[in-house]
Amino acid sequence: MSLSYVLIFSLLGSVGALSGAGALLAFPQLHQRLKTTLLAYAVGTLLGATFLGLLPEAMTERPPSQVGLFLLAGLLGFFLLEKFLRLPHVHGHFGEQHEHEAHHSRQPAGTIILVGDAFHNFVDGVVIATAFSSSVSLGVLTSLAVIAHEIPQELGDFVILIESGWERWSAYWWNFLSSLATFAGAGVAYIALDFIAPQTPYFLTLAAASFLYIAMVDLAPVLHHDSGLKTSLRQLLGLVAGVGTVLLLRRTLG
Repeated sequence: MSLSYVLIFSLLGSVGALSGAGALLAFPQLHQRLKTTLLAYAVGTLLGATFLGLLPEAMTERPPSQVGLFLLAGLLGFFLLEKFLRLPHVHGHFGEQHEHEAHHSRQPAGTIILVGDAFHNFVDGVVIATAFSSSVSLGVLTSLAVIAHEIPQELGDFVILIESGWERWSAYWWNFLSSLATFAGAGVAYIALDFIAPQTPYFLTLAAASFLYIAMVDLAPVLHHDSGLKTSLRQLLGLVAGVGTVLLLRRTLG
């Protein structure tokens, strides 16, 4: 596994996604126009990376039944983790639940978000490094999925931090510091490669559980808030584009 690949794509997955979210936040009309398509695209890339990349790779080294059982355990684990962190906003609700939370618990809500996001970013770093330890193509696909879901997540985090009384730039820089946990996770995974390598199929399955949980529990329900025909078509196009991007990269990278 090349350390340069891990560091570059960890940078893209954290600081790059944060910059994209910041750019959208600076243009409220633009992010309102793109939010439903962006969320749908994120769901598509997460599902594509899960079913076209991570799980097939894990099943080449472990029996499907074993991978399926570990996937189920991972989904249950992420459910319990989200309950424990008490982050109903988690990935990309674009302030719809954020505003409700902020009015009831202003400053503590912002602090909880930063702690939860730092942990999540650390896990993203481990996921990226683990994927690259399997193959460069899987690492790139996984990084794409991380970037796709991090942009709406970071945008939503900005909203609740600002609603919790944080200054705009303060919210941005604290989010930036939180995003650096991705490097810490990637670094730990790289250093512990000798331990991780034999367990790679399980780490890949855990990453798949994380992506699947985010896509179907945190992101997909938000898409149903607006069921108009025009919006639904944009969402469908976003989903197809997300899966199509993964397919294209999978074919290009081999």
